[in-house]
Amino acid sequence: MKTIFSVLICALIYTASFSQEKKGTKKDSLKRVPLDEVIITGKLKTDPIHTMVSNTYDKKVVQPKNVADLFNNINGFSVIKRGNYAIDPTFRGNHYEQLNIQYDGGTKAMHACPNRMDPITTHIIPEEVSKIEIIKGPYTVRYGATFGGIVNLVTKKPNYFENGLHGKFSSGYETNGNSFVNMAQLQYIKDKYDVVGNFGYRNFGNYEDGDGAEIPSSFSSTDYGVKMGYNFKDNERLQFHWRQSFGRDVLHAGLPMDTEYDNSSIASLDYKKSNLKGTLKSISGKAYYSFVDHLMTNIKRPSFLMTEASSAVNATTAGGKVELNWQPSNNLDIFTGVDALLINRDGARMRLVKVINGALLPTPEEFNDKVWQNSYVNDFGVFTEVKWFMKEKTLFTAGIRYDMVIADILDPDADFAAMYNLSQRIENNISGTVSLKKVVSNKLTFEAAFGRGVRSANMIERYISHFNVGQDPYEYIGNPNLKAEVNNQFEIGFTANNNKKSIKYAASIYYSDLKNFIVGIVDSTKTRKFMPAVEPVNPKVFRNLNNAYRTGFEASFETNITEDYYIKSQMSYVYARNKDLDESLPLTPPFNAKVILGVNKPAYWANLQYNSTSTQNEIAPSFGETNTEGYQTIDLRFGFKPFKNANLGFAAINIFDKTYNNHLNFSFTNQADFGRVPINEPGRNMTAFFQYTF
Repeated sequence: MKTIFSVLICALIYTASFSQEKKGTKKDSLKRVPLDEVIITGKLKTDPIHTMVSNTYDKKVVQPKNVADLFNNINGFSVIKRGNYAIDPTFRGNHYEQLNIQYDGGTKAMHACPNRMDPITTHIIPEEVSKIEIIKGPYTVRYGATFGGIVNLVTKKPNYFENGLHGKFSSGYETNGNSFVNMAQLQYIKDKYDVVGNFGYRNFGNYEDGDGAEIPSSFSSTDYGVKMGYNFKDNERLQFHWRQSFGRDVLHAGLPMDTEYDNSSIASLDYKKSNLKGTLKSISGKAYYSFVDHLMTNIKRPSFLMTEASSAVNATTAGGKVELNWQPSNNLDIFTGVDALLINRDGARMRLVKVINGALLPTPEEFNDKVWQNSYVNDFGVFTEVKWFMKEKTLFTAGIRYDMVIADILDPDADFAAMYNLSQRIENNISGTVSLKKVVSNKLTFEAAFGRGVRSANMIERYISHFNVGQDPYEYIGNPNLKAEVNNQFEIGFTANNNKKSIKYAASIYYSDLKNFIVGIVDSTKTRKFMPAVEPVNPKVFRNLNNAYRTGFEASFETNITEDYYIKSQMSYVYARNKDLDESLPLTPPFNAKVILGVNKPAYWANLQYNSTSTQNEIAPSFGETNTEGYQTIDLRFGFKPFKNANLGFAAINIFDKTYNNHLNFSFTNQADFGRVPINEPGRNMTAFFQYTF
């Protein structure tokens, strides 16, 4: 691997020198039609309402473990952590399939592991992400069925400013875990076509918490991708994107097994033709396919002495979308389209039992357990969204969406089949939105929206059979008869600034009325299937709640102290209630706030960040949650340009070596040196990051 990178670095240096010599041959390139990879374009007439964009990743000197870590500094976001690799983002308490997470305007790659060792955020190189776009609720119907919000991970586009060869190399190092990352990217641009290729390698060791305890969290991953585009005309483009990711030897502190390998392949094809004559202004299409092959074992766990277990599982995701943009008048845009999302999973767990009831078996007994039972969940949607520019600087949006969800289990386990009358099930879901955005002046904008988001049960909630898939030690049993969750969400917000835009502030408040909310509830009429004498004896079965809600707010403030120095702060709070069980909803993040003092100059930049997270007493005991203490940490980051086209950055994260854990962190599971207590975050971590572009 080191030899490969040496060759890449030499090639980059050579091509950079060649590029500098050819500097005088700059040529204006053909104007290209932008594909629908970006949701938020900055255009009032077409952008969704209640959105956020985070796009400072080129200056981030702390290397995230996977894409989910990029969310840590986005207001309203937290992460669910099972180790250093299996990390899921959560927004306003919405998590997993409650968030519509996608790449480049629609591409998806669903996880193969029932414990979510391989969420969608692990199948992309973090350094490849140019920005993250967030729609804060079910306020658009154009991007698939959406329950609690949309997260669009936008990958870097080719540099179209100059034809020819361009590239970038970046490398980073972290002291806590002796970890490093590297990525190389080359792109070749011509008027008619462009090609971009990247390669990345990441190797992370076990980190230490603030007390010096070593947390099992190491992993390595190798990724590469190729993106090729062809421009038929200046208003018509076709683009193909292929990427693969190979995770190896991943330790999961909060899960019962570790990943031996996780291989994913993702292909997508995008097309758009715009600026058409007549009422039909543009047509766009997307098709994608992904396959995830995953193997997990307990070889490095204490349970291996009694039972040797390995589980080979896979997930296939395919889908696409066709959308037409109609413009009957200058003040009216109508988007109509169809989309599809098809998910299939299969796989089994092999157990070689060596000890039963404390007695060593003369010949180990082998068992095969069906994990996914060859199941599928397919969603076919049709939508219409209207954007009416009512009068100057006032936008009215209304949309309606229909989803037909078809699900079935093709190879059911005998025990699961005995519980239910299994057959193919078809659900018909209606969702919609209505919103108003008013630009009062160049200093003040108001937004108000209502959205009805509907989410049918995912495959775990439908078809899992006696597996541990939660934060607690319970076995879980799926329920193929679950009703679809419904989120009726109301939100109002504003953004404002002074005349010079040296002071900016914003706030948003929301309320979500949740119907048929899906949770696992202990069923005293059933007993666990595996190790039936081990507590807890009664498993959990997924059920619908009748009444639940979430409410909360986000707020931010920023002011320039001088032209180059600034201070900004942000805070978010979520309150959730499960009325049926008279407790909070699970995985509800505590109040958190950040204050940042920084400087931005052309030659250098720096910031000091204070992070504060409150105690979380609003918990879900039925989910195995306990109260979590609050904590405060301080981070320091700075960077400069040592020479042209280069950036060098350093950081000290958790400067005072605080020992703490977030409320959403899983607990240690099946670990020799830890009891079932929450996983601590890393202690002090010093980092360095170098990036060179040409």
